[in-house]
Amino acid sequence: MRVGVVTFPGSLDDADAARAVRLAGGDAVALWHADADLRGVDAVVLPGGFSYGDYLRCGAISRFAPVMGEVVAAAGRGMPVLGICNGFQILCESRLLPGALIRNDHRTFICRDQRVRIENTRTPWTSTYAAGAEITVVIKNGEGGFVADAPTLERLEGEGRVVARYLDLNPNGSLHDVAGITNDRGNVVGLMPHPEHAVESLTGAGTDGLGFFAGLAALGAVPAR
Repeated sequence: MRVGVVTFPGSLDDADAARAVRLAGGDAVALWHADADLRGVDAVVLPGGFSYGDYLRCGAISRFAPVMGEVVAAAGRGMPVLGICNGFQILCESRLLPGALIRNDHRTFICRDQRVRIENTRTPWTSTYAAGAEITVVIKNGEGGFVADAPTLERLEGEGRVVARYLDLNPNGSLHDVAGITNDRGNVVGLMPHPEHAVESLTGAGTDGLGFFAGLAALGAVPAR
């Protein structure tokens, strides 16, 4: 699997995401935000960090990057797309996912290991997990609170589109303890915690996050170019 990892000005987890792709057996392909070219990849990861324009609203400017036009079109054709943290914000701003991410309810940046429960294993990014699996990954955000109107939340819950949910303590005030969601087709996933920081046993968070990247190769996603 050729998995594109997009770098925006301010991305700081693109190298970590690329390493996670390689550890899971994929071929990580570097993509630049200003290029309207996905280079024939089979899937795309939008990594975490601080994309340009976040001072207006997280992801509000990045959604207009030339590469995002290609990502939106490819996602519409079924290509798997994973947005992590800032990538999740960009997916919401691009209308690939519903809702929005706002400032944490405690108004402070948080960085710690976080337990989450995998609620949906029917996406290319979560298929290697058992339903209800409880994993520990890193969370680090200042604007990670997921919000949506009541009908949208009801639809996400009713259709089983909550991918992951916070356990023990809600770190940012996300409604319904939402840590990640998917689109109605199941190919686009937004996740606030960082699975790419939990892919090697030498790190404190262990390897619980590797499944998000291994699942793609296991499914053998069909290229949507």
